[in-house]
Amino acid sequence: MTKTREIRLAARPVGEPRLTDFDLVATEVPEPGEGQVLVRNTWMSVDPYMRGRMDDIESYIPPFRLGVALEGSAVGEVIASRAPEVPVGATVVHFAGWREHVVLDAAAVQIADTAEVPAEAYLGALGTTGLTAYAALTEVAPVRQGDVVFVSAAAGAVGSVAGQLARKLGASRVIGSAGGPMKAGKLVEVFGYDTALDYKAGPIGEQLAAAAPDGIDVYIDNVGGDHLEAAVGALRVGGRIALVGAISGYNATEPAPGPRNLYNLVTREGSMRGMLINSYFHLFPAWIEKAAGWLADGSLRTEFTVADGLDRAPDAFLDMMRGGNVGKMLVRL
Repeated sequence: MTKTREIRLAARPVGEPRLTDFDLVATEVPEPGEGQVLVRNTWMSVDPYMRGRMDDIESYIPPFRLGVALEGSAVGEVIASRAPEVPVGATVVHFAGWREHVVLDAAAVQIADTAEVPAEAYLGALGTTGLTAYAALTEVAPVRQGDVVFVSAAAGAVGSVAGQLARKLGASRVIGSAGGPMKAGKLVEVFGYDTALDYKAGPIGEQLAAAAPDGIDVYIDNVGGDHLEAAVGALRVGGRIALVGAISGYNATEPAPGPRNLYNLVTREGSMRGMLINSYFHLFPAWIEKAAGWLADGSLRTEFTVADGLDRAPDAFLDMMRGGNVGKMLVRL
């Protein structure tokens, strides 16, 4: 047995989660059986979708169970193996985060190539957040040459990749929104946006109208609420909206009101389409091949906000939900 620690869900949050909704528990994991590996996690991800899994409601992914370790994307090192195809010392990606050690079937891990990119990149640009940006801009709301693109939560994990990718796909102008002057500055200085909107500085609809007086062609929605209404109002004829997330309402205790101007989609022959990333896993090989090269040559820039230690994972999750991250929020174990 290997002594380890894990974070469990202690209570289902009502509204914004609290630290008391999480438990840090000492436990043990067995030695791996035939066809299994023992992984020492080195990095784990915290993501907005995890808030929905804390509620006991039917959704596209089962809710977290009370008194059981949470889960999510993680990277680790194989420290014992009874699976020849996954040797000791290999860096692997898997879905059993929120713990320091885990025994997994070999089929549940993927060996990560870290020759040219760091292991943690597989939780950011080379992980589902990067894939989300790629799928949104190529299949859900595809960018066409010369398009004006608007991205909300543009300094976050998905948004920081989406702006740069939109440019690579031919966008003529890329506009992003973020909260506060520091993040707005990062959008232009680091992530390649033409214009940054600080939603804390004034109504986002007015700012978007000023930044794109002739309208937008594509909107990548990570926020919902007033951002979605502003984008619908700014949409050009034939415009496309990818509904990736709606973090503004994840802690709401009552249903959030929808945009009041949805009829614009009719008069402008626009489209609004939701997406779940697990429907686009078939794009992973193509995306990783492209993105790994861009990361290596520096043409795709990323940042991480890092919390150290498993005990800091709940704080990191809460901080991310409040917008305290630039780029991907990670926990280093």
